[in-house]
Amino acid sequence: MTEMVYGAVPVRDAEPVLPKWWRTIDKWSISCVLILFGIGILLGLAASPPLAEKNGFAPFHYVQRQAVFGFLALAAMVLTSMMSPAVVRRLAVIGFLAAFAALILLPVFGTDFGKGAVRWYSLGFASLQPSEFLKPGFVVVAAWMMAASQDINGPPGISWSFVLAMVIVGFLAMQPDFGQACLVLFGWGVMYFVAGAPILLLMAMAVCVIVAGSVAYSNSEHFARRIDGFLSPDVDPNTQLGFATNAIREGGFFGVGVGEGEVKWSLPDAHTDFIIAVAAEEYGLILVLCIIGLYATVLVRSLARLMRERDPFIRLAGTGLVAIFAVQAMINIGVAVRLLPAKGMTLPFVSYGGSSLIAGGIAVGMLFAFTRSRPQGEIGDILRGRLR
Repeated sequence: MTEMVYGAVPVRDAEPVLPKWWRTIDKWSISCVLILFGIGILLGLAASPPLAEKNGFAPFHYVQRQAVFGFLALAAMVLTSMMSPAVVRRLAVIGFLAAFAALILLPVFGTDFGKGAVRWYSLGFASLQPSEFLKPGFVVVAAWMMAASQDINGPPGISWSFVLAMVIVGFLAMQPDFGQACLVLFGWGVMYFVAGAPILLLMAMAVCVIVAGSVAYSNSEHFARRIDGFLSPDVDPNTQLGFATNAIREGGFFGVGVGEGEVKWSLPDAHTDFIIAVAAEEYGLILVLCIIGLYATVLVRSLARLMRERDPFIRLAGTGLVAIFAVQAMINIGVAVRLLPAKGMTLPFVSYGGSSLIAGGIAVGMLFAFTRSRPQGEIGDILRGRLR
């Protein structure tokens, strides 16, 4: 009778936050991320002292900074993974708008740090790269639009997300930063495929990407030089790719020994873009395969959980996030072993870098929030119900 007069009392989840988070999180995936960060610190101890000595810092200056940035990244990852998908979506929209505004203002207030591409804001004590924070926000916003388009009388979310992706790609190409532009396009394409894109349309998009690459090759000396270097049968031993190739060859299966590597004294980006060359030289193929296995574990386990997800937004957003995470690692390793053209891109949670570490922590935290176990029927139950 009381409920009829005053309304039903809402049932509260009495389980504490931390035990519930630990029970529902994918422990294998989060363990892999922690191991990757530990490997990054280990490799930083070998790769960063030469650069610190060159710049007049203490030997482990960059390792200490990486530890600080890594602690912030892991804290952001854990806090984000504790949130509900609805809260993650709200915060992602706000973060996306802030990062997008920062990306637009880069030509006015940004700097290139002498690297020829205006991608960063100088904060004095550190630098900020907006594109790193833009990627996870864009994935969530685009997934939200695509999921809304599947509702009855829903908005044309796929078209809106595509226009948004093209605008972002345009701003990134003007920096120029073709690597991040490709990641944004790839993330959108994967989500569109999962949402049910016609295969002919995806093939047409692939042709458009090839045409755009040809235009960039004809009009960008920087882009053409990297493509020519990749296609050349000979590798200049005095280039970054030459040093990295030689280091991987010298490392062999077991490596030359801890601290015995030489490539860190030759590569200016040994602690960032070519950290895998340091790992291959000092620890050999064994460590490289372990690193690849860790990324593959996160990818496979996340996709396995997302395949059972009923909510289309969660399924699309999670797929886009894990796809960008895995492909960024693949590009970094592929460049080092000369399977892909040279492109400055960090190895997630392993390479040194404040923006990449913290943004990576937020992105993986979102992924873990979307892949947490929730009380629901599996998507297969829906499919079987429709077939009856």
